[in-house]
This record gives sequence, C-alpha cells and structure tokens, in this order.
Amino acid sequence: MQSALTPGLFITFEGGEGVGKSTQTALLADALRAQGFQVTVTREPGGTPMAETLRGLLLDPAHDLDPMEQVLLLNAARHSHVRQVIAPALAAGDVVICDRFIDSTRAYQGAAGGIDGQVITDLHRLVFGDLMPVLTVVLDAPVETGLRRAADRAAATDRFETADRAFHERLRQGFLAIAAAEPVRCQVIAADAPASDIAQSVLAFVEPRVWS
Repeated sequence: MQSALTPGLFITFEGGEGVGKSTQTALLADALRAQGFQVTVTREPGGTPMAETLRGLLLDPAHDLDPMEQVLLLNAARHSHVRQVIAPALAAGDVVICDRFIDSTRAYQGAAGGIDGQVITDLHRLVFGDLMPVLTVVLDAPVETGLRRAADRAAATDRFETADRAFHERLRQGFLAIAAAEPVRCQVIAADAPASDIAQSVLAFVEPRVWS
C-alpha cells in the first residue's frame, strides 16, 4: 500500500434506471474507508435540503416540466449541492462519491430529452467553471433489466421511470456515448452481474487513481 492519500478526488456513478448506482456507491465508499480514506457520499438531484426539495419537484410526474425547465431546476439544485457539500468536501481532501452529476443531465435532458448537449455543457461551465468528476463509473444494463429492477424497488414510479421505451433507449445510448467520448474519465461496467462482482470491477477502475 502506498503511503500518501490523494486528496480531493471527485468520483461519480452514472447510468439509467435500476442499474444499481446507489448500491455500488455505498460499496465503493465502504471499500475506500477501509483503506483509510475520508469519504463523502452524496447524490443528485439532492444533497442539501433545498436541492432535495427540488428533487421532489423534478421527479414528480404531476408537475408539467419540459426538458429545459428540468435543466434549469437541476442546475439550481446542483449549485446548492456544490456550494454546500461537494466543494467543501473536496477542499478538505475528501474522496467525494456522487450518485449522478452533469452526465445525467447530458443523458436525460440532452440525449433522451432533446436539449442540445452544448447548451447543457455551456451552462455547466458558466455556473461551475471547470468542476468535473475525475472518475466516472457508467453502469450499463439492458433497458428491460433496469426498468424491472426500478419497478421492483418502489411502489411509486417517478417522471423518468414512466417514460416510454424509446426514451430509455436514447438514455442508455447517451450514457454510452459520453463514456466513449471521454474514455480516460469514464469506465462502462456491465450492471447485470452480481453486485459483489460489479463492486470488484469498480474498485479495479478506481484504486489506481486514488492511490496514484
């Protein structure tokens, strides 16, 4: 084991519905804490009281929100999240593991929702500068598998889980395109294996960077 920890590392998990991001986020956090890292675990949309309130609005299908309105609300929630949670944790030298970040906006509201990806990127740069994850795990599973898991875990479905199959196919391809365009930052890992096997693949991707 190397002697020095790498401070302030920002890691994200991405992927469509039901791919197991929350499970893998928790498993990675446990593994890194066992190695001596200080870890902050958080999620988007959410992470602060205000952002969690906006999360409820964004996910509730009772509210008629078009993709651009979603982008704007997501950026408001993200600003609160970065200001109050992510930036302070990175400044303190934590490993920050976030369940979703900018790539979800690119995939959900961009690739699947029809908003020009450059608009999403430009807005992110305007609000957050060059803040981006150093490592991103993209968990990938067939649409049917993910939606079945999502339906099994909750009695109620949200705005995105109730979207049609074509939306979810665009969403999946959007995540895969992001990973293909940024292969140094992103690693696609099949999410239809046992959780323990997925966790080992995640750790194999992350460990060389956290100890470098």
